[in-house]
Amino acid sequence: MALPPDRIDYLPIIDRPTIKWPNDARVALWISPNVEHYEYQPVNEGVRNPWPRTPYPDVQQYSYRDYGNRVGFWRMLEPLDKHGIRCCVSLNLAVLEHFPEIAEAMMERDYDYMSHGIYNTRYLYTCSEDEEREFYRDCIDTLKRHTGKPLKGMLGPAISGSVSTPDLMAEAGLIYHTDWFHDDQPTPIRVKSGKLISVPYSIELNDSSVLRDNHYSAQYFADICKAQFDQLYEEGAESGRVMCIALHPFLIGQAHRVKHLDDMLGYIMSHDGVWQTTADEIADYYIANYYDEAVAHAKRLAEASAQ
Repeated sequence: MALPPDRIDYLPIIDRPTIKWPNDARVALWISPNVEHYEYQPVNEGVRNPWPRTPYPDVQQYSYRDYGNRVGFWRMLEPLDKHGIRCCVSLNLAVLEHFPEIAEAMMERDYDYMSHGIYNTRYLYTCSEDEEREFYRDCIDTLKRHTGKPLKGMLGPAISGSVSTPDLMAEAGLIYHTDWFHDDQPTPIRVKSGKLISVPYSIELNDSSVLRDNHYSAQYFADICKAQFDQLYEEGAESGRVMCIALHPFLIGQAHRVKHLDDMLGYIMSHDGVWQTTADEIADYYIANYYDEAVAHAKRLAEASAQ
């Protein structure tokens, strides 16, 4: 029997099918810039206040994030381009309409995209199922219209969601979720229909957590990214691992920090056996090669424990 939460079976890393990435890579590295748009005076629906610091408008916090789209995004591109990084953007879809220059720059680089909502100030907590279904239709249609690409995954807007979110994602045709930070490999998520997996994202290797929430230095951020890579690279010799680095242009794109992004990317990309990829490609590869095997293995473990 699956333990709560019953969306995901418990599969210890020491007892699961071996994963081999393309070209026998040890680590599937994906970089996720969170390219976001915040509303100046968002609606407060009473569950989570988008701007809790002061009465609206919170000019300080709004403008801090606006720096990312005006300056930080463009500065961040320089080390990403230098090291040949093709990103999977955690995208507030409104960016495509409000900031066409950013949209063009991302499309020129053939980035992949996962939904991060429409705005980062609108959440899924209070949505009815029909409203959430419409949300996915809007995200899918908006991305296709502006980029020509299909939408395959999501990081919930401001990491919000409902109990029904995985089922509704799969119903809409999405194949991966990145809100579950519980593993170093993809894992199946149980849904009512279709197939949905968790692709490892990161709260640890995340400039928002490290630089904004905990006020560590960018040098420390670079150091932990290198240390994480070293450990996963060693473990990946036996079974492939996933490493995500989550970035926010208004943070890592600050002038005093960007050199540390260059440093960490240079270190990681100097190694052989790195599959520099996107969350879309990881999800496609895992579902095609390992999803069924993982589900069957979890079933065998559950049956054995029930005897």
